[in-house]
Amino acid sequence: MKRMIFFSMAAAVLAIGFAPTADAASKRTFISIGTGGPTGVYFATGNAICRLVHKEAAEGRKKGRKHGIRCSAPSTGGSNYNIGQIKAGELDFGVAQSDWQFHAYNGSSAWKGKQYKKLRAVFSVHPEPLHIIVGGKSGISGWDSLKGKRVNIGNAGSGQRGTMDFLMKRAGWSKSAFKLASELTSTEQSKALCDGKIDAFIYTVGVPNAGVSVATDGCGARIVNFNNSMASGLVKERDYYAWATIPKGTYKTTTSDVTTFGVMATFVSSSDVSSNTVYEVTRAVMENVADFRKLHPAFRNLDPKKMMKDGLSAPLHPGALKYYKEKGWK
Repeated sequence: MKRMIFFSMAAAVLAIGFAPTADAASKRTFISIGTGGPTGVYFATGNAICRLVHKEAAEGRKKGRKHGIRCSAPSTGGSNYNIGQIKAGELDFGVAQSDWQFHAYNGSSAWKGKQYKKLRAVFSVHPEPLHIIVGGKSGISGWDSLKGKRVNIGNAGSGQRGTMDFLMKRAGWSKSAFKLASELTSTEQSKALCDGKIDAFIYTVGVPNAGVSVATDGCGARIVNFNNSMASGLVKERDYYAWATIPKGTYKTTTSDVTTFGVMATFVSSSDVSSNTVYEVTRAVMENVADFRKLHPAFRNLDPKKMMKDGLSAPLHPGALKYYKEKGWK
């Protein structure tokens, strides 16, 4: 993967007229960020970070401060895939749900027996409410009424699938609880709902989300409350979960506030990635957070002092910590 990214990025550099000398090229660092499906907020997050890294590089050249980092953020399978590829050395950074950051670092849930102690937190991004999205004529009013329906549980390796596996286990359900348990990706599920092939899907994502709006605004799908006793127990027991609200008017069919719970989207790396690289990426984001807020509605409330702590369970990467200490935040 890294070899492909290197060549694609090198081609991009040449195409925009920055043909480097051999000496300059040797000083450049190419990083890859794992994201999610192309219609999701993770994809927007990774590409927004790359945009800020490149902006900082351009402005640094003018000011005599060069970091030489070039960045790509390809579409991937999501949280657990990203962490797995960081562990394998195929990605340098990734976006991941706060619960999967916790499980990977601690070797619990889907990461039991595969603990990744080199995982490092960099910062958190936006809150991600858990959506139960149902067809307009499905008769589903909440989690409990998913039983016996055709439900998309997410593709293997995604945070969505990991969350569904966890919730099903918590409820004492298996795949047989559903009439159909499909394994569609986040880019396929809304069309499948609109085409009548499934009755519902569960999706943990920042709001608003383009993929969700395909279903809500395109074919009248609804988002229903997830505030039953199971949800209450999870919020009480686990620090990486919190109550969340999907506000009225977020989507065409959201005619009242939806009560649910959720996680944080977090940005992670590995202790194998150099402190200098992580420092420069962290600096690029935090010094340009006002621009970051403009790049997607889910980013509008970003606060650097909260980003350096909220939803983070793995140790902070030394490169990120260096920046936070320089700012006097730690």
